[in-house]
Amino acid sequence: MVEGARRIGKSTIVKEFAKNEYRSYILIDFARASEEVKDYFRLHLNDLDTFYMLLSVQYGVQLFPRESIIIFDEVQLFPKAREAIKYLVADGRYDFIETGSLISIKENVKEIILPSEERHVRMYPLNFEEFCLALDEKPLIAYIQDCFIKKVPLERSIHEKAMLIFKQYLLVGGMPMSVVAFLEGRKDFGRADLEKRDILELYRNDIMKIKTQYRSKVLAIFDQIPGLLSRHEKRVVFNRILEGSTAAQYEETFFWLSDSMIANECRRTNDPNVGLSLNESDTYIKCYMGDTGLLVSHAFDENELLEDEVYKQILAGKLGLNEGMLYENMIAQMLVANGHRLFFYTHYNNEKRRNDIEIDFLISNNSKTKYKLYPIEVKSGTHYSTESLLRFREKYKSRIGGCYIIHPRNLAINDDILGIPPYMTICL
Repeated sequence: MVEGARRIGKSTIVKEFAKNEYRSYILIDFARASEEVKDYFRLHLNDLDTFYMLLSVQYGVQLFPRESIIIFDEVQLFPKAREAIKYLVADGRYDFIETGSLISIKENVKEIILPSEERHVRMYPLNFEEFCLALDEKPLIAYIQDCFIKKVPLERSIHEKAMLIFKQYLLVGGMPMSVVAFLEGRKDFGRADLEKRDILELYRNDIMKIKTQYRSKVLAIFDQIPGLLSRHEKRVVFNRILEGSTAAQYEETFFWLSDSMIANECRRTNDPNVGLSLNESDTYIKCYMGDTGLLVSHAFDENELLEDEVYKQILAGKLGLNEGMLYENMIAQMLVANGHRLFFYTHYNNEKRRNDIEIDFLISNNSKTKYKLYPIEVKSGTHYSTESLLRFREKYKSRIGGCYIIHPRNLAINDDILGIPPYMTICL
């Protein structure tokens, strides 16, 4: 089961895999499959010889035992096929891949027995490494990784080149069609933006199809993501969305947005210790867009992008608050692509009546016996304070394996804090 947001490229990649790795394949797209094909699942699962014969004739593809694969594309649209996997895998003749969006939403699975045979693979937007590959910059990635391992800065001109590519990645994002449009247009941000707006419209249409009892809440959070991230604290203050609102009323909302992979949620951990999720708080949530390129198009309309010279200002590093919002969203995106769940930490000082420690992200080494925490602060400017990070390190020193500041400057070590440029997040 390959899961991912809409338009992430699931169908394309599994089809390419099937073409390269198998003697033949059948792709059943349940967004377009006829009732006749669906009836095969309803009527012939007790006679798999007939079932496979009908599929073979319908799609004009000869199937070879152990050398053919069958793809169930957008399987969430026909849950009966997903349930059938149990019998089809047990039969053992062919391999199967499913692709799905919003796959765990309750209305898609409530009437079926979920097959235990599924192995879930999550697919994300292109990461920075893949973006560089698309730009034919493969040697740059190897050099970045080597510098990170040796803890040495990149040669200055190469750092500047890597930062320029990172800013392009910030603006274009990793949705495949946006990247393709950008490259085909010879690095045309406008063409990439058109693709991203189509995807955002698709997401909005998906939201309009979900259950009415939480549709308006999902839409409210989705529309407010740029506004939430442009604030200093960035977390969702439920009372500001609708007076009297509480976190409990929005539980389904965040489940939907994160499960559909439209958004990446980041929860506060109250006690950064073994198993960050054991101490997570349901009332403190940050909500990042799953793709930063989509956030750019979501935050600015077409006229603002051009009239406010957003592209020019970001490439020059002069967009201020909005650039900080995009930087932090991108670091969240990169950490998620590396397999991390997102957590943040704040400590309220009663005497000062404000937070005196704010850590943007906490990641761990996931070791069961030698567990270590790694706090991360994200700074979009070159001048900043490390006070919060130093306080956190002092408070939890026995649990910490290392501290990171992600900033636009080259790699540097100060006070045993490793400062890395944003493109080096691929190494965390």
